[in-house]
Amino acid sequence: MRFRYGSSTLKFQVMRHPVEPFRIKTVERINLPDREERERILREAKYNLFKIPSEKVFIDFLTDSGTGALSQEQWGAIMVADEAYAGPRSWFKLKDAIYEFSGFDDSIPVHQGRAAEKIIASIYLYEGAKVLSNTLFDTTRANFESVGAIIYDIPIKESYTLEENHPFKGNIDLEKLEDILRRENVALVVMVMTNNTGGGQPVDLDNLISAYEICKRYNVPLIIDACRISENSYFVKKRNPKYSNWEVKDIIKESFKYCDGAFMSAKKDGLSNMGGFLFLKDPEKNLRAKELLILWEGFIHYGGLSGRDIESFAVGLLESRDERYLEYRTGQVEYLTRKLKEIGWDVMLPPGGHAAYVEVSRALKHIPKENFPAHSLAVEMYREGAVRVVEVGSLMFKDKAKFEFVRFAIPRRTYTQSHLDYVIDVAARIYEKRESLRGYRIIYEPPYLRHFLAELEMV
Repeated sequence: MRFRYGSSTLKFQVMRHPVEPFRIKTVERINLPDREERERILREAKYNLFKIPSEKVFIDFLTDSGTGALSQEQWGAIMVADEAYAGPRSWFKLKDAIYEFSGFDDSIPVHQGRAAEKIIASIYLYEGAKVLSNTLFDTTRANFESVGAIIYDIPIKESYTLEENHPFKGNIDLEKLEDILRRENVALVVMVMTNNTGGGQPVDLDNLISAYEICKRYNVPLIIDACRISENSYFVKKRNPKYSNWEVKDIIKESFKYCDGAFMSAKKDGLSNMGGFLFLKDPEKNLRAKELLILWEGFIHYGGLSGRDIESFAVGLLESRDERYLEYRTGQVEYLTRKLKEIGWDVMLPPGGHAAYVEVSRALKHIPKENFPAHSLAVEMYREGAVRVVEVGSLMFKDKAKFEFVRFAIPRRTYTQSHLDYVIDVAARIYEKRESLRGYRIIYEPPYLRHFLAELEMV
């Protein structure tokens, strides 16, 4: 099955790398440590890639969160930032940008998405509260579970396959949603757009609309995790013929109509190094969110952010709607995904947003799940070529992991085709010797989000 992208097909798109819709004006030197040094660094980091110094990484695909390049307009805005505690002009500029982006006129700034998650958990959740989602990501899950909530991920059945059999694998299962709401007392529904844990897969706008209508019938609030909503809206335009003539900015605004609130990390589709926002349509809950923001993050005009961060966010948020940029952005992910597939690795298809996802269960079948086969590939990417990626499997999600993914997250406006080709070459060399890879065991782990701080040793 093929999905049409404008006047061409996916087959045509993979014949070339998308052209960057920008010129590079500032560069940063990157260094490639030799193999002996890489081996030493892995031992010292206890085989946890989060603990490797960034200057020892050649290509960094660990995350797309806050790691992208700023535009000249963002750098210019930073220079005129107002650092006042209350009433800074930078905040009012961001407030206007959020309104233009989303239609929300009383938003709350936060330093990043997980700050909003903590506030949402405190307002909506309690011990034993049930939360439904198309699939929560790690920090949202941890924040919700920290107050005793019980999480149910109910994506559509196609999301559990790697095949190119559905254009919107990020969708929530509407039948399961209604069935659970009919039978259970549910506190909250969260729609993650795009679905990070499920392979960066988009949510169809029609699916969101239907989910919201179901939630309204049962008086259950629906909140959008909007950190990649620009990418998601571009996929809606390209994969749902109903919206092919819509502008992405209008699909974004339309999406925000079908929720009871939303939160966004500016470190993704805000195209910034730090920031985010929260908005709850219930005035009483939005006021409570402001009270908690002041207690935990800072005053309602800065929310833990400097004026410089606020200025960058105000510009980047609107830049993320540029359809030339989004064509390049999603095209980079597609290029990397399809090339990894050509090597022989199993990948999540169709290519989604922000990252290529390699599934290692077949290729590394000699490594038991309890020895984290996906983490084995992640470690080997650094050992072989100083490429840093991240495991999104049993190490991160324990027994809740439905795939043994390695996520190759591409920072925005940062790497070129030759960088991607280098990563592809490293992955190809590893595939040829894949049977020699070994598993790992944990020797230390914290109670929450263990992948950030865990220490491991080779089996």
